[in-house]
Amino acid sequence: MMDRERAAADKIKRLYGEAGLMHEEDHDLEHLYELFAYGEIYNRSLLNDQQREIIALAVLSTNQTLNQLPEHVHAGLNAGLKAEEIQEVIIQCTPYIGFSKALEAVNVVNETLKAEGFELPLASQRQSDESDRFEKGLALQKRIFGERIDELRANAPRNQMHIQDALSAMCFGDFYTRGSLDVKTRELITLCVLAALGGCENQLRSHVQGNAAVGNSKELMIEAITVCLIHIGFPRTLNALNCINECLPE
Repeated sequence: MMDRERAAADKIKRLYGEAGLMHEEDHDLEHLYELFAYGEIYNRSLLNDQQREIIALAVLSTNQTLNQLPEHVHAGLNAGLKAEEIQEVIIQCTPYIGFSKALEAVNVVNETLKAEGFELPLASQRQSDESDRFEKGLALQKRIFGERIDELRANAPRNQMHIQDALSAMCFGDFYTRGSLDVKTRELITLCVLAALGGCENQLRSHVQGNAAVGNSKELMIEAITVCLIHIGFPRTLNALNCINECLPE
């Protein structure tokens, strides 16, 4: 096994600078966290540090462990993410965690960016408006999920059709079409958010297929869920891996 102490120290220095992680107390749990997260998981080869920090930001927002967000904003910037990309990670979580939680998270991120010297508000990344959000969203849904979308809409009960319309217009038209992050990254974020939420296995299976459709490999998805493990623990990690294996058997 790798020298986790040295690997963790090197990775923490790269992501957080000479000051390292600003923990108030240096106790065993923090040390075990650093060894596992930065000495082990962050030194696996398939993902880069930008991707790992995107996943961390998304999962922390989902979990509402907001006091850990600032250090991952700093790490994301040091890894090369732009401020707009960091903000978009949180915004992409919205259809899955709800506006209230997303607003709480984005407020923390914005305060951290301000402290780093960024002028807010950042440039809007909207690429749809009231006239075309439904059409753009539905087209993107079909691009990712294919003919199943027509079947879902055709089979939806009349008294629930407004939910299908909102899924197309809001989730995909308002959010997936935005700038700064591409569709592959947005789908990977969605996969990680659903894994972190737990109890969303049906949606998780759909987005495993969606990730595959936009070009994210099974190996990439497994690595993304491996990063999630740091923040969501083994039960939800194993559930997510079961969904991946079920949808994409070897």
